[in-house]
Amino acid sequence: MREKTIAGIRRGSQFSPNHVGNDAAIFSLTAEQLRKKGYKINEYTESDLITKDIQEDCLFNMVRDWSSIRKLQHLEDSGRIVINSGYGIENCSSEKMMHLFKGANISYPRSIILQTNENPVPALEEAGFNNCWIKRGDFHAIHREDVTYVRHTEEAQDILKEYAMRGIKTVVINEHLVGDLLKFYGVAGTDFFYWFYPTDLNHSKFGLEKINGTSHDNHFNKKYLYQLCDKAAKVLNVQIYGGDCIIDENGAMCLIDFNDWPSFAPCREQAAPYIAECIHHFITK
Repeated sequence: MREKTIAGIRRGSQFSPNHVGNDAAIFSLTAEQLRKKGYKINEYTESDLITKDIQEDCLFNMVRDWSSIRKLQHLEDSGRIVINSGYGIENCSSEKMMHLFKGANISYPRSIILQTNENPVPALEEAGFNNCWIKRGDFHAIHREDVTYVRHTEEAQDILKEYAMRGIKTVVINEHLVGDLLKFYGVAGTDFFYWFYPTDLNHSKFGLEKINGTSHDNHFNKKYLYQLCDKAAKVLNVQIYGGDCIIDENGAMCLIDFNDWPSFAPCREQAAPYIAECIHHFITK
């Protein structure tokens, strides 16, 4: 094929908590696979996206800063090809995700949204939440404190105060689900789908996986897991994705998190050719 130049935008290191090397690795492997397909890749940092005039009409990216996301959306609106979509990246923030999953009947924990200046106790008691997870509603988790497990309602009050002090205005509170925690990675439009139990591989970003403990190997329908995640990716408008799911003792599954372009750390060598194929498909279709 005639060489075509495309832009690759790396993720800012501040948005790769405990995964700077892993995020950089999957980006580099993807760029390498695209070069094998005949593309010339101009690589940029996330800050370059804001400060430079990006001329390429096709961009693949791992951005997370709000100003970067808005710039991607502007480029998409002007006709550029952007993977993952800036709108899809925004959809993966906790509050938007909750609404989109609810509207599409995608299995997600019972949840409530609160302002951080509210007293959460009445809402938690009404919902019947004893153990729960508090997540910043406006963005992806950047710091360990952006996703917090609480064991009683009084503890939730202190967490919301701390979030408010950090300028976070809303939170999504998920009911804690008992079951096996598994992680998954997928690439839309391809056959690539990979899942694993993080405790088996000692894989962790913030160490929160220990809350659910070691897997009990609850039986579940693997094909349905793939179908559920594929549907969620379409609803959120992301092609390169990963996330977390709880499998209960009866095999019922519930998505608890969904991310645009994660690190693919346990499977990046296998995933990179499929990611490149996905990008190639969007460019050529």
